[in-house]
Amino acid sequence: MKKLRYLFLLALWALVSCTSGGGFNAPPESTTTPLPPPEVGITPAPNAAPALTAFLDALKIEDYAAMYAYLDKASQAAVTPEDFAARYRENLNLLSAASLDFEVGAATISPTAAQVPFRITYHSTLAGDIARDFSARLNLEDGAWKLAWDVTLILPELAGGNRLALDCKAPARGDIFDRNGAPLVTTTEAVALGVDTGAVNFERLFDLTTELWRVTGVNPEELNNDIIASGPGWYIPVGTTSTEEGARLLSLGFSGLATDYYTTRYYHNSGSASQTLGYTLSIFAEDLDRYKRLGYCGNERVGQIGIEKGEEDYLAGKHGGSLYVANPQGQIVTNIANKESSPSSNVYLTLDKNLQNYAELALAGFTGAIVVMERDTGRVLALASSPGFDPNLFDPENYNNGYLVNDLLADQEQPMYNRATQGQYPLGSVFKVITFSAGLDSGLFEPETTYECQYEFADLGNPILYDWTYDHCQSRLRAGLFCNSSDSVPSGLLTLQEGLMRSCNPWFYHIGLDLFRNGRGGDVAKMARGFGLGALTGIVGVEEEPGQIKDPTSELEATNQAIGQGDVLVTPLQVARFMAAIGNGGTLYRPQLIEKIVDANGNEVQTFQPEIVGTLPVLPERLAALQEAMQWVVTQPRGTANFRLIRSGNMSLPVAGKTGTAESNIPGLPHAWFAGYTYGNFNGRPDIAIAVVSEYVGEGSDFAAPLFQYVAEAYFYGRPLRTTVWFGPVGGPAFFTPTPFGGIPTRTPRP
Repeated sequence: MKKLRYLFLLALWALVSCTSGGGFNAPPESTTTPLPPPEVGITPAPNAAPALTAFLDALKIEDYAAMYAYLDKASQAAVTPEDFAARYRENLNLLSAASLDFEVGAATISPTAAQVPFRITYHSTLAGDIARDFSARLNLEDGAWKLAWDVTLILPELAGGNRLALDCKAPARGDIFDRNGAPLVTTTEAVALGVDTGAVNFERLFDLTTELWRVTGVNPEELNNDIIASGPGWYIPVGTTSTEEGARLLSLGFSGLATDYYTTRYYHNSGSASQTLGYTLSIFAEDLDRYKRLGYCGNERVGQIGIEKGEEDYLAGKHGGSLYVANPQGQIVTNIANKESSPSSNVYLTLDKNLQNYAELALAGFTGAIVVMERDTGRVLALASSPGFDPNLFDPENYNNGYLVNDLLADQEQPMYNRATQGQYPLGSVFKVITFSAGLDSGLFEPETTYECQYEFADLGNPILYDWTYDHCQSRLRAGLFCNSSDSVPSGLLTLQEGLMRSCNPWFYHIGLDLFRNGRGGDVAKMARGFGLGALTGIVGVEEEPGQIKDPTSELEATNQAIGQGDVLVTPLQVARFMAAIGNGGTLYRPQLIEKIVDANGNEVQTFQPEIVGTLPVLPERLAALQEAMQWVVTQPRGTANFRLIRSGNMSLPVAGKTGTAESNIPGLPHAWFAGYTYGNFNGRPDIAIAVVSEYVGEGSDFAAPLFQYVAEAYFYGRPLRTTVWFGPVGGPAFFTPTPFGGIPTRTPRP
């Protein structure tokens, strides 16, 4: 081995000697610039803080998909997107986190990992602010920072399988009363009523169905027919009543009367003012997160429409409870917050229960609405919409719930729709008070200006428009009569005030066309907006619609608008409000439904205050001319409401008003309107304004004016002076005070 190593070294020496020319030579001097020492390039890692900030920004808006995209691969492998979102929702709900804020600190960064401190402050409805400090680890994956996530980044206390828990406490829901303290909605015992057809004594069937009608408002004729047609062995649901009325019915000894007692949020009188009061339901699944963030437990019933929804904060009170962290064995580890619940408040409405009942009674059998307002304050005293519904049916504890609630929801007449505030109707000739005002304001007309009112208005050339007296004449001719009655002959020469009194269509066609041809085509629409039309009234507590007012673009549109047809749409509430303004001298008040809100200690936390929101754009002397003409509508023999209200109605109340007959989408079945106000503080009571609309029935003077009188008398005298209005007998459920009497209303009133 040594010999081989020696031979290798000898050969290597010989090779070197050959290449060196046989001797040592110094290395030659370099003729080039020496190369610099090599540099090692290092790309610094990007800042990790912006990635965490983006994650927390997504948390603020609860964009869980965006948050999940910031998780590193290991975290995504450990939790699915669905579970990730569910964990945040559950814990944010338990925290009742209405919102949150965060702060991100400076990152500590290594080439592939980073630590970033941050703080989250949860703004909890239940516990106030809950602040926690965290340290997030982020990993650099594919050139981007990704978060190493686990549940402790929601709350550090959740480490080791711990969980948040909440013992929630909800106060009893507040009650609703009328302005005088009469109960409208209270928590009490009630009775579900029905009929066991196999046990009915048919000799007393009429008495049974009549009593059930008086208590619940159910149509007795229809109920009678249902019982007979069903045969024995069937249960027919009827309605809901108080325990007092239930006991009275049982005392009458009717066989076949079925009763089921239960504790509930009871809507008195089978839901008087049902669309205004609203109803409650269990929280829908899609709304659960939102309500839990507000501190709700999740098993409450909450308001859906009307006052129940609009005054939810007062009626629900403030929820309380204990928020704590529990270990996997269910033992409390940490108490985070304790809060006592705060009692709910009671809501007192401006409604007068007795007047509301009479307004609904007046509408029995009609589809339509009646609105009554205090003329000089904006208080809403009655808000009736027909048909109505029984909010008690929405309680699953009500035995009739399963039988009737689906029928209610499918009812083609839409009884849950508040026609008083949401119904948008053509106004017909009631709109002429606005055209009257626009004409005077233009300076082209004066109250004494005259116009010849005949059957036809031919100024457009084509088409020819007609007066309402022409239609009456044609009806008489078809009946084989002559056109010689006061309502079938042309009105002749009329001043502008008399034109309103007679509701002469050609007079107002003339105003609309004349304004348009004089470059003032928008005057009527502008005046209508000044009267509050085409916009929300601002009423609080119920849903409303704005109606519609457009500027006319043609002569025909201008003439149609002048008599309240065409594109004109209004709500009964809007009409009652501007009628009140006409009567009070021009002040537009915000309609209000809340008289006061009283907390559990009896303190009034909110009280009614009249709120002025505008003034009619009419000079005082012109407004006086309008008021006088509206009085003539009622008091003068040729006034369109005189016959129904004075000559046949014997009304003694001082009233100014306007009739209206508005074309509907069913030819020959117009909507009937009458709207007006009282003056003089009759019987020492505040004056009121009333708007009445009845759908698809006929003329305003025939149908709506008598309803106006009926309600006005109920207000000033405590009850109508007559037991019938002209179209038929009036009766009512026994709970009306004072109890009305008379026959049973039919579904289809006729003149």
